[in-house]
Amino acid sequence: MFNLIKDWREQNILEASRFSEDDWRQVADQLAVLSRLSEEELRKLFDLATLFLHDKSIKGVKDFVVTDSMKQSIALQACLPILNLGLEWYKGWSSIIVYPRSYHTKTTTTDEMGIVHEGTQHRSGEAWLRGPVVLSWREVKHSGDLDGQNVVIHEFVHKLDMLNGRANGFPPMQAGMNPEQWTQIMEEGFSDFQRNPKHGIDRYGATNPAEFLAVLSEVFFERPQDLIEAYPDIYQLMTEFFKQDPML
Repeated sequence: MFNLIKDWREQNILEASRFSEDDWRQVADQLAVLSRLSEEELRKLFDLATLFLHDKSIKGVKDFVVTDSMKQSIALQACLPILNLGLEWYKGWSSIIVYPRSYHTKTTTTDEMGIVHEGTQHRSGEAWLRGPVVLSWREVKHSGDLDGQNVVIHEFVHKLDMLNGRANGFPPMQAGMNPEQWTQIMEEGFSDFQRNPKHGIDRYGATNPAEFLAVLSEVFFERPQDLIEAYPDIYQLMTEFFKQDPML
C-alpha cells in the first residue's frame, strides 16, 4: 500500500511539472558528464531531477537570482550519483543555497596546546550535516565538463556519506557490499594518495577520508579512466556503491 501511494504521489508530481522533456534535454545537452547516459537513463534522470526540485528548495543568497535553468543544472548533476539509488538517499534535509561566486566562512581550530584560532576559509561549496548544501554558481556552471572536477557531485556525495553520521568516507553500504573490504581498500588508497599524487585527481582528496571519497567520486563520473588507472579496486567499489559503471 505504501509503495502504491508513493508511486501515485510521484506520478502526480511528474505530471504537474512545468518542465517538459525538451526543457530538461536543453539543459542536459550543456552537461558533457551526462553524454554517456542512454536515452532510458536520461529520462529516468529527468524524472528524478523533477522529484528532486519538488522536494528541495534552491535559493540564492540575498538578491542573487537562481533561474530555472540553473536549478535544473544543479538538480541533474545532484541526481546523477543517485540515478540507480533513489531520492530517499537525500533524505533528512531540504535546501540548497547558492552564492554567485566562491565565498568565505569563519573557521575555528584548536591547536595541540589548546589554543583556539579563528580565521576564514575560501569555499566553493559545502554540505552541512542535517542542513543545506551550499554551492558557488561560478563553480557549478563549470561543472560537468569532464575535467574531473564537479562541485555538485562533490558536495552531494558528502550528503550520501553523512547518512550514517558525520562525513568520514564510509557511507551506508549497498546490500551485498562488504564494509570491511570498503574500509581496507579505501584506507590503503587514501594512504597512498597522501604520498603519491595521481594524474587527474585533485590533491584536495588528501585532506581526509571524506574528501578522498568526494574527490574520487567526481573523477568516477567525469573521468572514470583516470580512476581506473590510479585505483582499479576503488573504481570497482564505486560501481557497486553507485550501481553505475561510467565506462559501459
